[in-house]
This record gives sequence, C-alpha cells and structure tokens, in this order.
Amino acid sequence: MAERLNTLYSKLEHNDLDSILVTSSSNFFYLSNYYTDPHERVIAVYVSRHHDPLMIIPALEKDDAKNAGWEYDMISYSDSENPWELFYQFLKRNDSIPKSMAVEQNHLTMERFSQVKSMLSDTEFSDAQEILANLRVIKDKQEYARLKQAAELADFGIKTGIEAINSNMSELEIIAKIEYELKKQGVQQMSFSTMTLSGSKTASPHGTPSMKKIEKGDLVLFDLGVVFEGYCSDITRTVAYKSISSEQENIYNTVLEAETKAIQASQNGTAVGDIDLAARRQIEQAGYGDFFVHRVGHGIGIETHEYPSMHSQNKLELKNGMCYTVEPGIYVPGQGGVRIEDMIFMTDDGAETLTKFPKELQIID
Repeated sequence: MAERLNTLYSKLEHNDLDSILVTSSSNFFYLSNYYTDPHERVIAVYVSRHHDPLMIIPALEKDDAKNAGWEYDMISYSDSENPWELFYQFLKRNDSIPKSMAVEQNHLTMERFSQVKSMLSDTEFSDAQEILANLRVIKDKQEYARLKQAAELADFGIKTGIEAINSNMSELEIIAKIEYELKKQGVQQMSFSTMTLSGSKTASPHGTPSMKKIEKGDLVLFDLGVVFEGYCSDITRTVAYKSISSEQENIYNTVLEAETKAIQASQNGTAVGDIDLAARRQIEQAGYGDFFVHRVGHGIGIETHEYPSMHSQNKLELKNGMCYTVEPGIYVPGQGGVRIEDMIFMTDDGAETLTKFPKELQIID
C-alpha cells in the first residue's frame, strides 16, 4: 500500500497537481487494500502532497478498513452526516485547501462533483483517469500471484461446465453447476455474469443464457471468471456436443489459429494494436473478417475490463507486468459462434498464458 501511495505522490508531482480524490471501488481498493461495495454511500481516498492520505468511509465500515491495513487519517461518517462537509472541514483544519485536484470524471456523479466544487470554488479540477490507469497497468508480484490463482479457478470452472454438458441440462442449469462447484472451492463471487450459450445463440458475443437444453450438433460456449482476493479472471472456451459440421470446425480452427498468432505476437515493446491485428488478419484471410466484430481483448486486474483496450489502433507498447486477455471470435448467424479467450501476463521472457485449460477442439459425447 505504501509503495503505491508513494508512486501516486510522484505522479502528482510530475503532473503539477496538489491532490487527487479517488472514489471508485476498484481504485479505492488499489490504494487502501480494502474492498467494499458502498451502495449509495460515499467512499474515497484523498491523496495530497501536503499531508498524509485520508480515507472517507461510512462509520459502519471503519473497523474493517483499519483491519485491512489502513493506518492513515480517516473520516468516518454516519448516515445522517454529509461526508463532503466533513471533508471540507478537514481541509480547513489542516490549512490545505488544494489549488488543484484530479477526480475520477468517469465515476464521480454530477451531484457529488457539484457538492465538492461548491465547497472548493477556487480549486482547479482535472480528470484522474489517465493517472490511475497508468498506476494500475503494471502489476506487482502480489498482483501476479492473485491473478494466477484466479486463472486457475477459472480453468476449474470451465472443466466443471464441460463435464456437466448433456441433453438433459439447460444453459442456466450448467451455470448453476459451475458456480456451485466454484463456491465449494471458496470463490465468493464471479467477476461477471457467467455465460453458457448453445446452438445458434453462440453467434451473439454477449448472448443471454436461458433454459434452452443442449442439443446434438450444438456449439457450446463458456465465458466465465472469478474474483480471488480482489483480482479477476476471464476465460472462454467453445466445444461441440456429439457432432460438428465442417463449417463449424473450420470456424473453430480459424479462431484457434488467430488466438495463437496474437499470443505469439505478444512481446515486450510490441504495440497493443498489433496484437489485435495479428488475430484479425488471420480471420480475414480465412474469409470471416466481417464476423469478428469486437476488439481482441482488454486489460484485466481488479476489474474484469480495465486499461488498456486491446483494439487495432492502440499504440501503447506492451511492458513487463501488464495483464490482458486475448479473445478472438467468429460469429456467423445460423452457424453459431466460436470464441477462445486466455489471460496473458507479460514477463521479461515474453507472454505467459495464465489460463491453461486445453484449447484443441473437443466434441463432447
């Protein structure tokens, strides 16, 4: 925690900023080691170059936050108190009204920003998003260990789902089986809504699972992830049930080759956009370019989708410590869809694939 805060102090100085107000649960956790879903209540970590960090937290959670390791200043407030007024009084007592403050424009609501701005009328505000994204994009050894464990649990989830496939099971029943078995492994929550799609529904990248039964000839697509000690995983596998058409098999092999090309292209110093293009060109050469309708992946860490966005125009260079997904897909209406996704962690030796479940085409009997 102290190292991250020190890095943030350096970034404030580099950007000639007095302070930063962090209000999203993910960035709050990153700086405090305490994760909470505050519902409608305010949480914040305020970092100023003029005094120690400050946490703003509902009184009902102050002990939990301290137990998580927070040892700096804290404002805890009851439900009848205005946390922004208490924040303002803290700044006045410490004679530290900031000249400049970065806030999370993509998170702080207009209502809350208006309250802060009305109290700090002479403060110049800017967006904190780029500072925080660059702070989190390089993972440390502890983050790597948590991401690796989350990936192993995701592998277990895929294995459980595939083993559950039969003609008596619906998509939602398979999801229930996956999540039940993961709960037994100690997983408290999934990193996003678990997806099991079958048949023509696999042609929708973000389809909705239902009580549809698995049928012979269906492609079955699984997309799932778990949260382990605050860090997310994400994996996709597609299998066939009992039989597969030659067209579906060609689609599968094309996606697998595209994913392989993208992972092979993942080298330190390579532009993010080149990873997307490595997969996209393979799919285009096979004649399915119009059916690859999304970017090749996204950063992953505390959030399932975080910086960087792995699209073809992104010039950001890959560096040791970055973690992201590679997930090309082909979605053909009437034929179905195939997506194969893995988590990639950049090391000094190149790309390490954290998710390990086999990717060769499986036809489930």
